[in-house]
Amino acid sequence: MPPRKIIIDTDPGQDDAVAILLALAAPELQVLGITTVAGNVPLALTARNARVICELAGRPDIFVFAGADRPLQRTLVTAEHVHGKTGLDGIALPEPRMPLQDAHAVDFIVQTLRDEPPGAVTVCTLGPLTNIAMALQKAPDIAERIAAIVLMGGAYFEVGNITPAAEFNIYVDPEAAHKVFASGIDLTVMPLDVTHKALTTETHLQAFRDMGTRVGDAVAAWTDFFERFDKEKYATPGAPLHDPCVIAYLLRPDLFSGRHVNVEIELHSALTRGMTVADWWGVTPRRPNAMFMGDVDADGFFALLAERIGTL
Repeated sequence: MPPRKIIIDTDPGQDDAVAILLALAAPELQVLGITTVAGNVPLALTARNARVICELAGRPDIFVFAGADRPLQRTLVTAEHVHGKTGLDGIALPEPRMPLQDAHAVDFIVQTLRDEPPGAVTVCTLGPLTNIAMALQKAPDIAERIAAIVLMGGAYFEVGNITPAAEFNIYVDPEAAHKVFASGIDLTVMPLDVTHKALTTETHLQAFRDMGTRVGDAVAAWTDFFERFDKEKYATPGAPLHDPCVIAYLLRPDLFSGRHVNVEIELHSALTRGMTVADWWGVTPRRPNAMFMGDVDADGFFALLAERIGTL
């Protein structure tokens, strides 16, 4: 069976980095390109970080494109308080030597989806949805060509992590999220309800250290840095690895469970801007538009991470 073709849209971020490494370690996946967006840190850093990660994985052949440097309508909100000033704090890695591609990320997304057969490409989003919304706005025809979008974003039972009601990726650009959720594209959502059940432990970190590789050391260092914030915030023994859930779903969908429900994005309320209003209990007549995941086999998830990343 040929590998599944994917585009990764991302704002690295330590957990984004682990997701990218997992994708690059998976022979079942063919990464057509990585597009970057402003989110966890500004665009210049997300474009840098994506290339740092590719070089760490020994994949300088991957095309990396810079995209939107701000949300569609809002002032950019970033998360250096979680990820550090570079977005990849925790270990010092060389500056990337591989080039940033000249084309804009949105143009790459549109052209790739038009060049590939309909239904051939899955889009994996790990950050704010600005690039995807811009691509849909520029080329509405691509909506029918996308096989699926698998995204990390949103929350329902776990409520918010950047405001009381909103998860960071959706909060940064709720207008973009609204466009994507209203697009009719097949959506699978990895919200905080799932990612907060994929908590790192000292055993998990040691498994990465024991690999004895630069990649294993980097993942352990990133996770060790990243988890300090969430462990203090949530009083949990570990921190959630959000974005790798997207790639893990492509490799092992059996690890996840959820419901096909309607999800709307709140745009107007000062209290709940960016909230993903998931009709989990089916109490409205609104048409389901997303597979909204609610649970994950955490042991299976971390076993998959260790197995695949150990090959890099």
